[in-house]
Amino acid sequence: MIDAALAHIAQQLNQSLRRAYLVTEDLVVVSSLHECDGALATGTANRLALFLVNLQRDTVGGVSPRAAPQARQVMQPAPVHLNLMLMIAANFGGSTYQEGLKLLSSALAFFQSRPLFDHHNTPDLDRRIDRLVMDLENLDYAQLSQVWGLFGGRYLPSVAYRLRLITIDAGHSQGTRPAVQEPQVGLGSAT
Repeated sequence: MIDAALAHIAQQLNQSLRRAYLVTEDLVVVSSLHECDGALATGTANRLALFLVNLQRDTVGGVSPRAAPQARQVMQPAPVHLNLMLMIAANFGGSTYQEGLKLLSSALAFFQSRPLFDHHNTPDLDRRIDRLVMDLENLDYAQLSQVWGLFGGRYLPSVAYRLRLITIDAGHSQGTRPAVQEPQVGLGSAT
């Protein structure tokens, strides 16, 4: 589910950037910046890299509608609602540095104009995902330093987003139980 959400965001941003800059290749890749051995990840040079920084449980966003009473209820664990902390980093250097800043600005403009992705405005959104909302995050210098310290300390021009709302629901039943029903109260006397 997380992979599908990031792939969808990258696909939508790529479509916008390809139209804006009249190019055929993808300008955004879903990738960490470094390989496990610390080397620069292949395919990220001169691209915007979209990567996951953190996951956070959303405790308010995913309220399920109330079901009609039935004779028996299916017992299953509550779904887990997540917010994904994402980073979009311009991995450009030297003579292409300004090109990276231009693409990063275009990414900001795209998500400012289109912060919501659902099945109405993006019919190809994975059916397991109801909607995705991109919220721009403000990181102060200390937070920014900590984030880039986690990624090897080499800062790249970047922007952080909170991607809301990913719901993980395996749909596994743990059995059934009788439904609680409202008591029937009668008024008057019985004869």
